[in-house]
Amino acid sequence: MEIKRSGSQPSAMGPADYFTGTVRIDAPFQRPDPARVGGATVTFEPGARTAWHTHPLGQTLIVTAGLGRVQREGGPIEEIRPGDIIWFAPGEKHWHGASPETAMTHIAIAEAQDGKVVDWLEQVSDDQYSAF
Repeated sequence: MEIKRSGSQPSAMGPADYFTGTVRIDAPFQRPDPARVGGATVTFEPGARTAWHTHPLGQTLIVTAGLGRVQREGGPIEEIRPGDIIWFAPGEKHWHGASPETAMTHIAIAEAQDGKVVDWLEQVSDDQYSAF
């Protein structure tokens, strides 16, 4: 058994290559082989969001606070709220983040395939983000 105590890991800022705006990543976890699961708690300040990306084995988001937005390629932007659980299928191109006026926090969970958890793509433009 392993217990990582709250506050025992420093917060990290989401890198500008993969995020727009202020994004904080807390309590990241990655399980050792043979397990493949990993994740983190991610907080997006108003207007902040991920770049477009995919996950080889999919991704689950569990919204814990605030008001956010998600979009899969070719689909509409949808609002997400605390208690919502979002599943992106393997290889599904998508983005997620906060609403323009409200921060949003979610737990993100994904599995690695051959050591890879995510494929980062282009940034979500302001026009794409505002198309709600």
